[in-house]
Amino acid sequence: MSSGIVEAWKLYNDERSGVLFVVEDVTYNICEQRAHEFKIKKLNPKIKVFRRSLTQLIAAATLDVNKELILDGNIIAVVYYRSGYEPSQYPTEAEWNVRLMMERSKAIKCPSIQYHLAGTKKIQQVLTQPGVVEKFLNGEKISSRVRKIYTGMYPLDFTVEGDRAIEMAIENPENFVLKPQREGGGNNIFGKNIKTFLTSIKGKKERTSWILMDKIYPPSQKNYFIRPGSDDYEKIDADYEVGIFGVIIGDSRNIYFNKEAGYMVRSKPVTANEGGRLSGGALSSIYLV
Repeated sequence: MSSGIVEAWKLYNDERSGVLFVVEDVTYNICEQRAHEFKIKKLNPKIKVFRRSLTQLIAAATLDVNKELILDGNIIAVVYYRSGYEPSQYPTEAEWNVRLMMERSKAIKCPSIQYHLAGTKKIQQVLTQPGVVEKFLNGEKISSRVRKIYTGMYPLDFTVEGDRAIEMAIENPENFVLKPQREGGGNNIFGKNIKTFLTSIKGKKERTSWILMDKIYPPSQKNYFIRPGSDDYEKIDADYEVGIFGVIIGDSRNIYFNKEAGYMVRSKPVTANEGGRLSGGALSSIYLV
């Protein structure tokens, strides 16, 4: 990620410019964010890094006549969003206006608004529809390979398909996960709570803001969860999620940089629904056999 930000800064082609980290008002991932800052400085000491929340940017950021983003007199080449993924991070209309201003600027955004939207559950659900992913991939062979790793995703709109999905979930809630258009974990609904929730919103417009997804039951393995301050290393059944990081920089015509950038493995007890480190999960390493 750090190398991708440096590449984007180079493409902006102005050595006076800096990088803006858009952060939360209270940041819990400060150590990981600082690691990126330190790596950027190591890769290129000329790059200035700024940290501001959306609320702070209301008074501090402007656009000049050339659509360059200016922060306290400094040109910003790259905007790296570590905040702005949840409605609560836009407490007033002013924060939305700041986001729009940054999107209108020449600064290179990470993620771009297209990739930000592509991460929403609704876009993911639409990509599972017949013929959609084929628009973006070359050939039926690779499209069919991609489709083999899909899991079922169903809209809950006011259509025959939406009504069928709701009835399906109410009848067998353990087979599904209910997800809103939100980033990360902690917002999903599982098990019997799906039946209760869908029954309560069945006739309401609110249901269209949710997506129903088949629950994935991955193979489990015995593992130890080691935590600070604990000597209890009981072996438990765990399952895993492997995330592959990638960095891509492009526009509507060209790809300038496209590189794999490492991985992360999340581990969690099979009895847990959420797998994040703050919700009972842990980080692991891959051991290939």
